[in-house]
Amino acid sequence: KLLKKIGNDTALKMRQHIIERIDQAEDPLLAAIKFAIAGNIIDYGSHQDFDIEETLDTCLIDPPAINDYQEFLVDLEKATNILYLADNCGEIVFDGILIERLNKKVSLAVKEHPIINDALLEDAIYCGLDKFCTIVSNGTGCPGTPIENCSKDFREIFYSADLIISKGQGNFETLSEEKRTIY
Repeated sequence: KLLKKIGNDTALKMRQHIIERIDQAEDPLLAAIKFAIAGNIIDYGSHQDFDIEETLDTCLIDPPAINDYQEFLVDLEKATNILYLADNCGEIVFDGILIERLNKKVSLAVKEHPIINDALLEDAIYCGLDKFCTIVSNGTGCPGTPIENCSKDFREIFYSADLIISKGQGNFETLSEEKRTIY
């Protein structure tokens, strides 16, 4: 719980500076996406030795290994209902910056029960994400989003979303076979 608070507080202190960097970028939406990706470094479940400042400094310079940005823009334009699958505490602050820039109806899914340093409802509210998106629980307390273990309410949200933004290795592992529009 302490590591989660440290992650959230560290990211919240950086929030305004990150927004300023995004505002100065040639493509602010792409910059916000890159910062959201870089925020994934805040993961005490996989490693505890990371340099968030260094990662954020290089995220705008380094090209993504997989770049589906143009396809994402097409799908984003058509989407009216977006589901954003959160991952870690701290990281959710950067996700929130991106969610604000999407200018769409977004539901942010968090875990129902504590697991590693994954974000819970209380973390999303602490970081202020409830001000610009709907926060929902996936009904689990396990890594990733194993659909068969998620709540009925969450499954309805998942299958009705036009576009899904999925963060973290656990989500990739549990959703890679789903036939949905997932980025």
